[in-house]
Amino acid sequence: MENFFAQGLRVQTPKPGFPSGLTLMLPLGNLDSFRARKKLRRGAGLLFPEDLIILWRDRNFPGIPGRKGRRGLMKVIVADKISERGVELLKKSGLNTVLTTKETIAAELADADALIVRSATRVTPDLLDKAPKLRAVGRAGVGVDNIDLPEATKRGVLVMSTPGGNAVSVAEHTFALMLALARQVPKVDAALREGRWEKSSSGTEVRGKTLGLIGLGRIGGEVARRAEAFDMKILAYDPYISEAAAKELQVELVSLERLLAESDFISMHTALSPATQKMINAESIQKMKKTARIVNAARGELIDEAALADALKSGRLAGAALDVFVEEPPKNSPLIGLPNVICTPHIAGSTAEAQEEVGTQVAVQIRDYLTDGIIRNAVNLPALSADQYRRVRPYLELAERLGSLVSQAVTTRPERIHIRYAGEVAEVGTHLLRSAVLAGVLNAVLDEKVNVVNAPAMAAARGLTVEEETRKREHGFPNTLEVSALSKKAGDAGFTAEGTVLFDGSPRVLAIDGISLESLLEGTILYLRNHDEPGVIGQVGSTLGRLGVNIATFALGRREATRGAEAVSLVRVDGPAQDSILNEIRQIKAITEARIFRLGAD
Repeated sequence: MENFFAQGLRVQTPKPGFPSGLTLMLPLGNLDSFRARKKLRRGAGLLFPEDLIILWRDRNFPGIPGRKGRRGLMKVIVADKISERGVELLKKSGLNTVLTTKETIAAELADADALIVRSATRVTPDLLDKAPKLRAVGRAGVGVDNIDLPEATKRGVLVMSTPGGNAVSVAEHTFALMLALARQVPKVDAALREGRWEKSSSGTEVRGKTLGLIGLGRIGGEVARRAEAFDMKILAYDPYISEAAAKELQVELVSLERLLAESDFISMHTALSPATQKMINAESIQKMKKTARIVNAARGELIDEAALADALKSGRLAGAALDVFVEEPPKNSPLIGLPNVICTPHIAGSTAEAQEEVGTQVAVQIRDYLTDGIIRNAVNLPALSADQYRRVRPYLELAERLGSLVSQAVTTRPERIHIRYAGEVAEVGTHLLRSAVLAGVLNAVLDEKVNVVNAPAMAAARGLTVEEETRKREHGFPNTLEVSALSKKAGDAGFTAEGTVLFDGSPRVLAIDGISLESLLEGTILYLRNHDEPGVIGQVGSTLGRLGVNIATFALGRREATRGAEAVSLVRVDGPAQDSILNEIRQIKAITEARIFRLGAD
């Protein structure tokens, strides 16, 4: 087949006697319109759309490589109980789904692709050591403090939670605890069961009282909606919520000090972090009203249990209602048994509806990530909407391949990676594309597994800096990605490759160091620099033929149309090629550089 390249469009014309079994296909590429391609020049004549091609649909045909197929059956471990619906969804998706216990999980981790947990299973470095192939952890719930996030990120393991799935259940339980605390429901219930009819009024209304919410996320927002219906004044402390979002919930954002001082009820809805651990302590309790009551259905570690117990015993606080504890189940908690404390066994999110929702949600997220690469509710990687992912997905492979190409091409360790985005590429998840470029750069030189999750941290640890810019393409393909690997040496031009994604989703290189050429970024590629002299292509072909190396495609370009000009070739060959062939290629007089690149599937 003869290959032509006209205005960014790869054109193929069949020779006489070309095999049957072909499908006519108009290669749309990513040019803007059909009108822009209505007349394409080929030599001295015109090439009209009806002359356009023809792609062999059999992936075994030697001229056109098939796309890499899906990997084998993937394994998902469900370590903690989730809904049957979620388990069935995984199984029906063709995933090898294994339900484990504390006793059996260790034996199943070695070949696991994903792990689903609730709060019982702790994802520690030791557990991750046993799961070298693990790609994702799904948390059926909101909090991820039972997962070692830094360690998971370092190993390139994506961690996803299911925010919102149990928000209503937790909010309703929070309100149940608050009302029970206000009206002393457990106390009077116990009295009646013991035969005592105690009608003395010692409860309080919540109407008109001030509710202080520490955290105004999904659950805090649901609590706020219910508190408004009870005619309560609502304050909130949350550094990450905008004034507009709070106003929409009829909530006033205030400082933590003011919230503690003015609230009649204080409800915890923040995540656990070094900054929030034991944020309710002896010092903060001193700032509260003596009539204040605390409700916690978030994380037990948010409260200093000893300090709270002292305040409740001494009358410094009126009461507390707790669904969570530092140690669960609590064995030596000073709060258990106090008359002004209500306790429940971490059941706020355990309604039938919530369990069904989070179990199904985490199963969908794991399935979509393993089978399609869609990322939702990631806590160690920026998430993308379904539409954003649909747009960015074709460019992720391009970014990784370009990163790998420039990394293999440079002769000294790169200090800087410069990325230029043009067109749609600049509009879709550049943070993810940046990580894909870095993954390609690092995987070419490291034995450790690098992916879009851990690539930024791995690059930073090695002193690799990233520079980014966007630009407008005036000619050719409108949507391109350009990657340069540079050292810190003054005047070092480094190595630059520019590419795009064609109509069939294949990643293509469009230019090397500013020299235009076009080639598929896949398999084993012989990279050549030479002076543009007659006979070079024939000598390369003859040498490879003599060495038993078959050429799949031969792409070449030159800096200018003069004899002796700098030229670049990318010769894709079938199967793996040994570096020993380079010695023969370098014997060709016009060749100035010869290297082998290995990209993706062979």
